Amino acid sequence: MKAAQQDRSDVFPGLLEDAAFDALAAEHRRLTRFPLAAVDVEGRFLRGGAGVTGCAQNEDCRLFRLQAVTEAQRWGEPCVMCCGCGRALWAVPVMRNQRLCGGLVVAGVVLARPSQAGNLDRRILGACRHLLDLATRHDLTNAALLVASRQSAQRERDKAEAIHALKDRLHDDLRSVYLHEEPALLAAIRRGERTEARGIINRVLVTIYSVGGSDTNLLKSLALELVVMMTRAAVQAGGDPAHILGFNYQSLTALAGIADQEALSAWLCNMLEQLIDSIKTSTRHPNSVQLARALEFMEEHLAEDLNREEVARAAGLSPSHFSHLMRAKTPWSFIELLTRLRVDRACHLLVHTDNDLAQIALECGFGDQSYFTRVFGKRTGQTPGDYRRNGAGAQKS
Repeated sequence: MKAAQQDRSDVFPGLLEDAAFDALAAEHRRLTRFPLAAVDVEGRFLRGGAGVTGCAQNEDCRLFRLQAVTEAQRWGEPCVMCCGCGRALWAVPVMRNQRLCGGLVVAGVVLARPSQAGNLDRRILGACRHLLDLATRHDLTNAALLVASRQSAQRERDKAEAIHALKDRLHDDLRSVYLHEEPALLAAIRRGERTEARGIINRVLVTIYSVGGSDTNLLKSLALELVVMMTRAAVQAGGDPAHILGFNYQSLTALAGIADQEALSAWLCNMLEQLIDSIKTSTRHPNSVQLARALEFMEEHLAEDLNREEVARAAGLSPSHFSHLMRAKTPWSFIELLTRLRVDRACHLLVHTDNDLAQIALECGFGDQSYFTRVFGKRTGQTPGDYRRNGAGAQKS
């Protein structure tokens, strides 16, 4: 019997002698107030465990002890879990060089009520640190190997977090692509320029496929976002909402049966064609809608250095088409209309605010006060100061 114990001591160094283990267990209890046990490579108790008779006789608990020891070796830090008896246990590996010999285990800890769980969690975390430190100080484990395992585990966690962050960034990139390409796509749809719109959609599709990969359902959802944007542009450009809603319903039904990227690309391009056709056949005079959009944009940006190209782009028109539309619908050129809008804004501010003339000049897009005064006088026949006084008097009367 003594010879057998000696053989096992060679497998589990220094812990089968009563004095050595008792001293270790006493030190552990002093530090943590938890009893300590030693288990072999199969999870069977070798020392301690007297207070957890149920766990010692439960095969499931043995397997949990074994798992706790092997997981602790794998991750390089104490492993905490719940045993087959519904009690907490944690362990660190006992090793000779790189060979697993067993483990130091705390088992049979009754789980606290929810209201007390926080205190127990803190005690367990502290006890885990003490147990690992105890095994390291007494040279019962391979500290260097455990450090390497912890570092490897941290690298895996970092990698997982990086992959998760990459997915988020790819979605952010897709949103950035939408925001970057949206003005040009909407303008092309409004103008009915199919070739330009197809090119933009192809660029967006590249990003969609890079984000969605082979996940067809994700690709469909991303494509739907693009269709919503395109549909809004078509309605704003004069497409008949009822007509668009009708073919959208049919197309969405077809989308459910799409199973690959090629079919999805064809579906998206077909949606584009139908949206542009809806604009071409519309009886809602989209030119009037586009001109109203140009005027709205000009009024919102009067303080800025506006030019014809920028306003045309905002309205979804080419510069030449915008100029043609201006001549057809109004008696003014672009510069004349812009000047009228700026002077009208100045008139409003002069009567309804106390802002000084220099500030009003800047708010209305005039480079300086003297230029503002010259243009204002030519347009109204009065200086800004006279207009303010006359306008204020009219308001009072």
